[in-house]
Amino acid sequence: MMKDAFETLQVVRKEGDVVLVELCRPDVLNAMNTQMGRDLRELFMHLSANPHEARCIVLTGNGTRAFCAGGDLKERNGMTDAQWQAQHLILEQAIAAVVACPIPIIAAVNGAAFGGGTEIALGCDFIYASSAARFALTEVTLGIIPGCGGTQNLPRALGERRAKELILSGTPFSADDAMKWGMVNRVCEPDKLLDEALATARRIAGNGPIAVRQAKHAIHHGIEMSVANGMLFEVQAYNRTVPTEDRHEGVRAFNEKRKPDFKAK
Repeated sequence: MMKDAFETLQVVRKEGDVVLVELCRPDVLNAMNTQMGRDLRELFMHLSANPHEARCIVLTGNGTRAFCAGGDLKERNGMTDAQWQAQHLILEQAIAAVVACPIPIIAAVNGAAFGGGTEIALGCDFIYASSAARFALTEVTLGIIPGCGGTQNLPRALGERRAKELILSGTPFSADDAMKWGMVNRVCEPDKLLDEALATARRIAGNGPIAVRQAKHAIHHGIEMSVANGMLFEVQAYNRTVPTEDRHEGVRAFNEKRKPDFKAK
């Protein structure tokens, strides 16, 4: 059973098998410390192993000021090289667990998303952002580089040249720019962001859950392949949906002109 009590996260079950996850350290703009890394790793590894426990996830920040301000530099102050690398491994594992989760994840970026905050958002399947949101990968201004997927996921979202400009300069950018460049799917009024993200999550959750997970799997891995190999990979994912009860239910419901009742079987 999925935990709903974490030190740095709030986990709330919503209607329609949607789960809302809030990064919850509002006193430090939801900055990611070691414990948040452990909590994210535990939650998303559990959901990867138990995908029947949710059909869609919305990941957001607590409060209105920040999604996540990045790594907690006060906690890191004075760390030895070995301590820094050991802590960073936990954060790497946390982001990797988000990326690997088979359940669709919508990032609802409600404010500042700097450094690791942008990397968390990029690790989700797609992003809705408040019009007040700001993004940045500022690591080079601290003498390091993005280390939780930023140098890989931002170029895939924006293209190599735009990503180089932003990462090498550390320049912040707006939600409108992020949408114009293809990183953000929708910019919402701040008071409508969560409602819009949850509405899309409920729509996803109403579809066949096995089919949704297989479609995500095919897109996520197939995009790294040649088109020919990607199409073969797609057919493998497709064939996993054919013998399911959900496939039979979907066809019955269509012919009976009713909403399907998918069971994830």
